[in-house]
Amino acid sequence: MKRAIFPGSFDPITLGHYDIIMRGLTLFDELVIAIGINAEKKYMFPIEERKRFIEEAFSDVSKIKVMTYEGLTVDFCKKIDAQFILRGLRNPADFEFEKAIAHTNRKLSEIETVFLLTSSGKSYISSSIVRDVIRNGGDYTGLVPETVRVK
Repeated sequence: MKRAIFPGSFDPITLGHYDIIMRGLTLFDELVIAIGINAEKKYMFPIEERKRFIEEAFSDVSKIKVMTYEGLTVDFCKKIDAQFILRGLRNPADFEFEKAIAHTNRKLSEIETVFLLTSSGKSYISSSIVRDVIRNGGDYTGLVPETVRVK
């Protein structure tokens, strides 16, 4: 079985993430959306809410699991027997950043990183932009799945 993880903080999940996840499903038998926990980072949404956003967005997709993890991504991959890391690329800066991480992960393990380009209509969306729109009372609904709603 080809299992991959799609790691991130997903604070919150965006339509860019959604695009990569749906397209990644065609490549793997199972895709684990892995929400990384970093005690040093300040999040807008608590981990339980981020997990719920994702679980509800993909509730009808049996090939998707949602899990949380701490520590190195490659260690989490080994723990759940994932052979691949899926990453999305929006622009050349993403590529340079992700390439360095992929090389490091490959040095630490046998785990391959697979890159997908975000669809052109979604490449401008980032979680940090969404958080800024939310903080400033803007309409963020066209940037995130329907399951992401601020009360």
